Amino acid sequence: MHVHFIAIGGSAMHNLAIALHKKGYFVSGSDDEIFEPSRSRLAACNILPSSQGWDSSRITSDLDAVILGMHAKSDNPELLKAKELGIKIFSYPEYLYEQSKNKKRVVIGGSHGKTTITAMILHVLQHASVNCDYMVGAQLEGFDVMVRLTEEAGVMVIEGDEYLTSPIDLRPKFHLYKPDIALLSGIAWDHINVFPTFNNYIEQFVIFINQISSGGSLIYCKEDIELQRICPDSRNDIRIIPYAAIPHEISHGVTKVSLGNRHFPLQIFGRHNLMNLNGARLVCNELGISDLTFYEAIESFRGASKRLELIAKNDSRVVYKDFAHAPSKVKATLEAVREQFPARKVIACLELHTFSSLNKEFLSQYRGTLDPADTAIVYFSPHALQLKRLPELTEKQVKEGFNKTGLEVYTDSAQLVDRLLREKDPEAALLLMSSGNYDGIDLEDLGLRWINL
Repeated sequence: MHVHFIAIGGSAMHNLAIALHKKGYFVSGSDDEIFEPSRSRLAACNILPSSQGWDSSRITSDLDAVILGMHAKSDNPELLKAKELGIKIFSYPEYLYEQSKNKKRVVIGGSHGKTTITAMILHVLQHASVNCDYMVGAQLEGFDVMVRLTEEAGVMVIEGDEYLTSPIDLRPKFHLYKPDIALLSGIAWDHINVFPTFNNYIEQFVIFINQISSGGSLIYCKEDIELQRICPDSRNDIRIIPYAAIPHEISHGVTKVSLGNRHFPLQIFGRHNLMNLNGARLVCNELGISDLTFYEAIESFRGASKRLELIAKNDSRVVYKDFAHAPSKVKATLEAVREQFPARKVIACLELHTFSSLNKEFLSQYRGTLDPADTAIVYFSPHALQLKRLPELTEKQVKEGFNKTGLEVYTDSAQLVDRLLREKDPEAALLLMSSGNYDGIDLEDLGLRWINL
């Protein structure tokens, strides 16, 4: 098989390309820009394009398939050539389904927690020596790639994103996977550039539920108001299984769960993670994994990359970074840190980086999300507004949106670093939340400097 990737440099796309290369396919690709770590990882497999940019001559009739990434445009010359030659064109999720249509498919959906729940399931399955294929949205400890595709595995675990499929297919990705086992973690309005109303956004999850195979299972968080409304009576031909946060206790900064007389200390914390854990447990039960095996495995789970990821700590200070950007994610992540360190000063620093978060009409969705912080800081880059072609955002608009007394707003990364390094409280926890990088701040270096102030 010869498969060509248009926009091979994307996070998901380059991982799929590597997975197919490892499966023995001949892989080629193109992109107009490829950044790290995609560049080095593609080069290590000898599938990095020899030059950047689009070139229709790369598309020839001997191709078996073209996989189209979301980064490409609908008038991409390689795409147009593939259409002209009648070559089969797949979107990323379409090809994942094509590779898994004869397997049992587990799809994890929801506005938040998808990556963590998927990572938990994969960690437990690996511990239990269950052979499975997968696609997850972050690099996981103990896993070489974010996508694995084999002929042998009978199960495929997929993180089901609700964003659009491709430039020529405007369906949400998770509509294409047709799960046998589905999990929904929660619904909180996001991607307003694609789903302009909350009702329109909710409808995508209703459609997802209707895609579950007859006789399959839907596992959903009953603590989520919207899921409690749409899930319980949604289907009469599938098993519907609600879950909530698993009972736990926190002792000396360590969260523990119990099974009978046995206690299992965890390396993760926070109520949202205890909900994620319970959802992952139920998925694993559906795959034949006992609770005992699950808890024994989950003890060693340290989380997915950029999900409450520890940067630095000493006896009195700790720094975490998290991918949180949507309001529900910001709220849950900050509450987790507050709960874990009730006696420490908590400093929360959020970068507004996504289209939704930089939209002044959406800012009111963040109201109250930073309230648990003792010190709350919001950063955004005027350059990001320009790139997204959004109107100017003012400090006043940000403060009105968050409605947090004492909120500090910064638009210069050097000034932000200087502000954080002036924080002198000896007992403190710093939480850095962003889907970007604060305009190039080295967070690891900042964390080490901050704990040693």
